[in-house]
Amino acid sequence: MVQTKSEIVQKVKSAMLCIQRFQWEQGCAAQAIYEYEGLTDEVLRLCEAAVMRSSEDGRVGVMEKNEAVDDPAAIGETIVLAAAATKQPHLSIAATKLYEYLKYKAPKTSDGILHHFDGDWAKGQIWVDANYMAPPFLCSYGDVEEAMKQLRGYRKYLYHEEKQLLSHIWDDKNKCFGRADFWGVGNGWTAAGLTRVIAMLGEAHHEDKQYLITYLTDLLEGCLRYQREDGFFHDVLDNPDSFVETNVGQMLAYSIYRGVKAGYLSVDYLSYADKARAAAYSKVDEYGFVRGVCSMPMFNAPGVATEGQAFFILMEAAARDLYELV
Repeated sequence: MVQTKSEIVQKVKSAMLCIQRFQWEQGCAAQAIYEYEGLTDEVLRLCEAAVMRSSEDGRVGVMEKNEAVDDPAAIGETIVLAAAATKQPHLSIAATKLYEYLKYKAPKTSDGILHHFDGDWAKGQIWVDANYMAPPFLCSYGDVEEAMKQLRGYRKYLYHEEKQLLSHIWDDKNKCFGRADFWGVGNGWTAAGLTRVIAMLGEAHHEDKQYLITYLTDLLEGCLRYQREDGFFHDVLDNPDSFVETNVGQMLAYSIYRGVKAGYLSVDYLSYADKARAAAYSKVDEYGFVRGVCSMPMFNAPGVATEGQAFFILMEAAARDLYELV
């Protein structure tokens, strides 16, 4: 029996919700369901669960060691939306405490850019993942200036103009790259984070919006030159000896579909997105797992991960909104 795309998305969602989740994974899951289905009871439950695991300093979704600095903000936008929809004070308080943590308490570089962890093993590190985690929440909370500051700062430390790609980790303590590789999913995190912030900026922030559109377009150019004929990418984009990976294609397709729908990206990019989307569909197994993504628990081999599930759904939400699929 042939399944419809909608039925496949529901299987992917069910598999996603069965995976054990950390802070950024809870946020990805909530964002994916929100963009595909709206502010459903499932999204509210995911937000509620994250808030129930709040720490004294304002971080949400705390699991065991509380070392992640910006990962807790991955669910921030949906908490803001949930607070507005339900009028529940504890959700509003959680959003405010999370904002105040990032703005005033979190460890940062001398120029105010968020570290990714506060544990001794990774003090002073800036990770490319952060482009997706904190800026969309900061923007949704109303602090566009801080969101832009963080995006510009991550770019300053990680972006290579000549390659139009970002390295994975900058070690600010030792003033060198902790990992210089152009990690595919890391560049995908950035594309998706830029896409979400662009969508929130109105005419009052026209210059910021144009800056981010140019940045996203350059980043897409840098990434798409490494797309394989089969639609996939390598885990390290410019290293064909690294494993073939599924999720970066989904992340870039999401950004392309959203950008074309909004009118700031050329329709010429759709061929790349459609190819990546078809490749992703070929990786959905009988249980709804999207196989071959950069995989938990160490993200150094192909397998399954919450963000791989979430970005399949986000990609489908964006494709549906563009193509008006039913």
